[in-house]
Amino acid sequence: MTAGSARAAFYSGTFDPPTVGHLDIIERALSLFDRLVVGIGLHHGKSPMFSAEERAAMLRDALAESAGADRVDIVLFDGLAVKAARVNGASVIIRGVRDATDFAYEMQMAGMNGTMEPGISTIFFPAAPAHTHIAATFVRQIALMGGDVTPFVPPAVKARLSAKFPPA
Repeated sequence: MTAGSARAAFYSGTFDPPTVGHLDIIERALSLFDRLVVGIGLHHGKSPMFSAEERAAMLRDALAESAGADRVDIVLFDGLAVKAARVNGASVIIRGVRDATDFAYEMQMAGMNGTMEPGISTIFFPAAPAHTHIAATFVRQIALMGGDVTPFVPPAVKARLSAKFPPA
């Protein structure tokens, strides 16, 4: 499939680690778009728990059983998400929002992105009620402290977290 030949969207994040909330957004985006590019952002100022390659592998493993997984491309990008969206042939950026704080921040980002790349729109997906409390930051803290992350991450991610931080 060539860039622009299908309706494509771009969903970016650090995915450190991928959560069930991330997967829910991916599945809902696939219901609207022919192709979804999941962009794993490389931020040199951050120290992620997992390497970018590990995060990509966890996403691939988590999506392996999903309908539409063949329509998902996982890419690494360094720089502006809106530029990565354009480079990857997407005309829409997907953003998940859990609450009003997320929404306010994401609205500002959508405005900035729209100014930089007027041909790229942003669509917000509200978090499913069962996922509004889930944040990768909390998942990392729970894993570091030996807690059970089962309700918050797909099995493939739980396995990687358990290998890195054996449960207490």
